[in-house]
Amino acid sequence: MAGGIGSRFWPMSTQKFPKQFQDILGTGRTMIQQTYDRISQIISKENIYVITNKEYIQLSQQQLPEIPSENIVGEPMMKNTAACNIYMINKIAAKNPDANMIVLPADHLILKENTFLKKVELAFSLAEKNDFLITLGITPTRPDTGYGYIQFVEKKNATYFKVKTFTEKPDLEIAKTFLESGDFLWNAGIFVWNVKSIYRAFEEFLPEMTQHFTNCEYNSSQEDNCIESIYPKVAKVSIDTAILEKAQNVYVIPADLGWSDLGTWTSVYENAEKDEEKNAFKSKHILAYNSNGNIIRIKNSNKALVVDGLNNYIIVDTEKALLICPRENDQLIKEYVSDLKNLKKGEKFM
Repeated sequence: MAGGIGSRFWPMSTQKFPKQFQDILGTGRTMIQQTYDRISQIISKENIYVITNKEYIQLSQQQLPEIPSENIVGEPMMKNTAACNIYMINKIAAKNPDANMIVLPADHLILKENTFLKKVELAFSLAEKNDFLITLGITPTRPDTGYGYIQFVEKKNATYFKVKTFTEKPDLEIAKTFLESGDFLWNAGIFVWNVKSIYRAFEEFLPEMTQHFTNCEYNSSQEDNCIESIYPKVAKVSIDTAILEKAQNVYVIPADLGWSDLGTWTSVYENAEKDEEKNAFKSKHILAYNSNGNIIRIKNSNKALVVDGLNNYIIVDTEKALLICPRENDQLIKEYVSDLKNLKKGEKFM
C-alpha cells in the first residue's frame, strides 16, 4: 500500500512526491524500495503488487523497475484501506483463487529483517491451513498514543494468539494501562490471509463495497474504466475499523522487529544516527554549536547550515520551503500545511 501523502513529513514529503518515495533516513534507498527489498527475499517479483494513487504510478515504476508494470496499480481517488484491499483481493484472486497474501504499508521501518521474514513465513503457514485473518503485533516499548493497540487472549508457550480487542490511538492514561497489563501489542498494519478468508469477511462486514467490486473483469483492458466508475460510490473506511475490529477469526503474531511506522519527524529522529550531542544529520556542510537533540534535513547537499543554541528542534530545508519547529510539536505539521493552503499562500509549496 503506497497511496498516502505523508503530510506530517512536510516540507520533504509533498503531494507530488510523498514520503514513501523519499529516502527519509538517508540510507540510499527510499521507503518503498526498502519495503520491496525486504519482502522480495521470500516472494518473487512477479507476485509483488503496489497499489498507489494514479498520480504515483510512474514514480512507483521508476523506483521499482523490477516489478512488472501491470503489477503497479493506481487508485483514482483516496478511499482509505478497505477499498484498496478489496480491489487487490479481487485482482489477485482472479489470477489465483487460492492465493495467500501479505499486505504491507510501503513506508515502515523494520530493522530486524530476519525476524520479520520468519514471522511472515509462520503467518503464511497459518493462513494456508486455517480460516484466519492474521496481523503482526509489535511489542510496545512505551505508552504511545499515536498507535493502535491489539489485546490478545493469553496462551502459554504459543507463537500466535487470538485477538480480543482493537483500540485505535488511546489517550496517554489508557496507553499506560495497556503497557502495564502486558497483553497489548501495537498494531503494525501488516496483515496476512488467504484471499477466500478475507473475501468472506468483506462479504459479511462490507457487503455493499464487496458487491461494487464484483462488477469488474480484473486483469483485463476493461479493469481501469470499471474501477473509475466504482471508486466514487464506495465508503471511505479503514479495513481495521470495518473488518478487523469486528471479525471473530483475527489472530496476532507478536513480533519484536525494530519497527516504526515513521509517522513523524520525531520517529525519524529516534531511528536516525546521532552525533555526541544527539543531533541527527549527515551533511558535512552542517555545523551545530551549543545545540542538541535536533533533526536536520537539507535537500541541497551542498548547502551550508549553521545552528547555534537550538535544542530539540526539527529543521527541514527544501527548494520551496523551510520548516523550523520544536520536535514536541511534530503532530502539528499537518495543521501548518492546512493553514498554508487555507491562506492561499502555500499551494505551490505543497
